[in-house]
Formats: sequence, C-alpha cells, structure tokens
Amino acid sequence: MLWLVDRWLLRVVAVLLVYSLGSAMGGKTRHLNWEVGYLHWSPDGREGVVMAINGQFPGPTIRARAGDTINLNLTNHLHTEGVVIHWHGIRQIGTPWADGTASISQCAINPGETFVYRFKVDREGTYFYHGHYGMQRSAGLYGSLIVDVAEGFREKFAYDGEFNILLSDWWHKTSHEQEVDLSSKPMRWIGEPQTLLINGRGQFNCSLAAHFSNSSASPCRLRGSEQYAPYILTVIPKKTYRLRIASTTSLVALNLAIGNHKMVVVEADGNYVRPFSVDNIDIYSGESYSVLFTTNQDPSNNYYISVGVRGREPKTPQALTLLNYHPTTPSKFPILPPPIHPRWDDYNLSKSFTKKIVALPGPTNPPPKQNRRIVLLNTQNYIEGHTKWAINNVSLVLPTTPYLGSIKHGFYNHKSPPERFNEEYDVMKPAANPNTTTGSGVYMLEFNATVDVILQNANALKADTSEIHPWHLHGHDFWVLGYGEGKFTDKDEATFNLKNPPLRNTAVIFPFGWTALRFVADNPGAWALHCHIEPHLHMGMGVVLAEGIERIKKIPDEALACGLTGKMLMLRN
Repeated sequence: MLWLVDRWLLRVVAVLLVYSLGSAMGGKTRHLNWEVGYLHWSPDGREGVVMAINGQFPGPTIRARAGDTINLNLTNHLHTEGVVIHWHGIRQIGTPWADGTASISQCAINPGETFVYRFKVDREGTYFYHGHYGMQRSAGLYGSLIVDVAEGFREKFAYDGEFNILLSDWWHKTSHEQEVDLSSKPMRWIGEPQTLLINGRGQFNCSLAAHFSNSSASPCRLRGSEQYAPYILTVIPKKTYRLRIASTTSLVALNLAIGNHKMVVVEADGNYVRPFSVDNIDIYSGESYSVLFTTNQDPSNNYYISVGVRGREPKTPQALTLLNYHPTTPSKFPILPPPIHPRWDDYNLSKSFTKKIVALPGPTNPPPKQNRRIVLLNTQNYIEGHTKWAINNVSLVLPTTPYLGSIKHGFYNHKSPPERFNEEYDVMKPAANPNTTTGSGVYMLEFNATVDVILQNANALKADTSEIHPWHLHGHDFWVLGYGEGKFTDKDEATFNLKNPPLRNTAVIFPFGWTALRFVADNPGAWALHCHIEPHLHMGMGVVLAEGIERIKKIPDEALACGLTGKMLMLRN
C-alpha cells in the first residue's frame, strides 16, 4: 500500500499548479428551487419528524464544478419558525450575506418567505450544508455539497468510481424538546443519540450483524425499500474507489472502518493532503475527508462498513452498512464480523491520526509571523443556575440585528470580548467561581492581518472532565499549526509547524489541551467561529469575527430585513 501512497503523492505534486488554475476559471450557473418543511420519517425504523428539503431526507445533494455559481431559491414552509442554511466549507468570497448564519450574516427566513442564496463554489472538494438556526441540524436539515474540478481539468487522483456518505446522529426526542431541555434550570442533558445514520439511514431495533453480536439485538429483516434500509456501496473487484465522507453530527465524534480494506486519506475539508494509509479514520463534527480504497478482497464475499462513537463513552450502537462486491448478492451477509473500533477514550490514537494530516508541497504555506493572537478559553459555567458554555468567561448570545448589517450601517455598539484569559487560571481543575456572563461582542480584525487563534480546553464543571470540541471557522480556511497538552504558553510557539501545516475549516481540541490556528483576515464579512457540537453552540460556545466590512459595497436588503436594519429599510422606503 505504501507504494500507492508514494505514486499518488508524486503525481499530485507534479500537477498541483495546473489543477489549481481550474478553480479560478468561470463556470455555469446552477439554478435550484428548494422548499423546507417537516415530514414524518423513519430514519432508524422508528417514525419521527424530520426537517426535509423538497420532501427528501437528507436534503438533495448539490453537485457542481469549481467556478460554478449556485443560485438557490429557499422557501420556508415550516409555518412557525425561521430557517437559514449554511454552506459548510464554502468561503463566500464576495457574498458574505450568503453564509447562512442567522443573526450574523443574515436575518432568519420567515415562514412563507423565499431567500435567494447566490454564491460561487470556487474550489473543488467535499462539503456539505446544514441549518444554522436554533438546533435545526439536529432536526435533520442537512445534505451534501460536492464540488468537482473545473470543466476541462482532470481529477487529482485516478480512481474508477466514487461514493459519498454523510454521517449523522439521531435522537427520538425532537430538536425542540432538546432545546427546552438544554435551557432548563437545572439543565436536562439530552443524552447520547439513539442511532447513528449513514446517509440518513440507521437501524434502531435490529442489527445487520446480529449473528455476530452478544447482545439481544434482533436481525434486520428488510426488503430494501424501507426508509431506514442501509445505503449499500456496490463495487467491482480490482478497482479503486474514492469515498467522500462528511460528518454533520450534532454531538458525537466518529470512527469509520471498512472491513479488511485499507484506506488512503487524500483530502480534508476541501484541501488535498499528503496521502497516508489507515485502517480506520476519526472524523469529528464539521469535518470532511476523501479516502481511496481498492477492492482487492475475495469477491465472493461482502464486507461491513462500520461507524462507531469516539470521544464519548459509547451508548449508541455502531452504524453498519455493506460493501457489496458485484456480482455477489447484497443480501449475503459478510462472513467476517464488523471492524472493531478503537477504544472511545484512546486519545493517543486520535492525536496520532490528526497529526498525520499535513499539506501537500505547494504555495499555501502560512505567513511566518502573526499580527494578532487571540486565546480562547473553553469552559462550562453557570448563569443563574442555567448551565452554559463560555469563551473567556463570556457566553455568546446573538443579537436581533445581524452583525453584517449592524456593523456596515453603524448600529453595532457592543463591548469587545476579552482577547485572553487570566494567566492564573488552572485549566486542569474546575473553576473556583463557576459563574459567567453573556455577551454579544465581536472581535474586530484589521483587514489582511495574520491572526493566530489558540483554542484552549479546560476542565468542565465536573472534576477530571474535559470534552473534545471540534471548532469550525466560517469564511476562511486556517492552517492548523499544532496541538499541545495543558495550558498554552508563549514558549509553545516554538513547536508550531510552519513547514506543511494542513489547511482546514474545522479543527479539534483534545481534552485538557490546546490547538493553534492561523489565518489571514482577507475576506470582508462577519464570520462565526464556534464549537460544531450543536448543544454546545446553543449554550453559548462561540465567537464572532469581523473584517473589512467597510469594503462591502452593497448587502441585499433581504438579508437585513429584521432588527435595526429592518427598521432602517422601512424608513428608507
């Protein structure tokens, strides 16, 4: 397998510049009309309510080419709540109002109204989209967004076929109930998900591997037409396939493995990485990957694809589907049991995998020095008995007027949030004073400045407890310069990887550790930077960055028709 890795690496390096030219070229405009509404659905065999698009769950897959423009009319048929959609990983260069973040880039789309999302997909890669209002991602508002190389340009890697899978977690309790639970005093924790879904399909009351299980799980007896029947990947022997994987989970980190098949990681968050071979792959909420695998096993058998929980004590059964070797019937169960996932708390293995992800050689190295460093301490706190998450002792509360409009039109007047935390704070112990406060401030960045963000993890409210947090930045990619244990100090800068750090839009901080990011503030707009765990963001775990908004010539009125900017538009008209 190593010789394959070397071959792919040499080929990529040789043609990297040629391929990158394709992303900058013009493309087609792809027109889409979507309607969002609730439907009865059975994602895991138990009927519930999902948030669907055009009657589909998950939503329709968008397929485009680098340089294309997406023109999408989104109509809200939810009747009693607003909606927005965030295009995760799309940087929205020149269209910050299309980022799809309620109260940051736009007003929520009211029931019965239509909003036009028009933006360019400037680079090839594996992306996805999801709701970014309340906890609508937990309700099932998500789907895949795949961007192929520009017309007339070849793919970076040779492969014979392709699959795309979107991973998610599912609760039988509705997202509205979850919101109420999290906001209660005292908080009622939502618990672990009942089911893990692969392309919106999972099995709650039965197992595809019951004959291998020591549990009381019943074997699944499926016709294949059920909404929860597994999404089966049918392959031809002796071929190489690209598997695109994205995680839109609300809570859990995951690990994916294909029985008896090695995988070669080639892409992370829309950026190509130095290929490396793995038996299984960790994927955190908000991340996406492409892996290559070769169908070199006994073609008379089928093989399990397994997805299990990482980073949390697993109380949710692994998700299973089949890698079906044609012409073997997909109804034939594998003779080998599902792959065994690493122990949920084997963080050394998780860190080892994460540190293998490095950039390909090329012109994308980070600036050697930063102009500004912001250190963000992640803590769990209380506000008048309500459990919250806070950053530098401020729990984020979003305003009624979107930041993009309030800053552009002079209505923004919030206090700036703190840039770092008290040096005496002990990240290894619960805080002496667990109380915090709320805030709606924005980190104002100088345009084109090089900014370092240090994500600092800490002990939660309970002693000896620190959770994994995947952080996602809107409007940018960042270089992941390094990871460390304990409290970050200035001396840790000497350990930064400035040679080949990967470009990502989502990065994890491990328990009791830190992660260092660097990006250039060169995309005018107001951008969220937040934990991608849905309950954590709902409880205040995020910040907002703003840069170059004065450079934006015109923001569509439809994006600002609420709050103070809405009143401004009414007076103007």
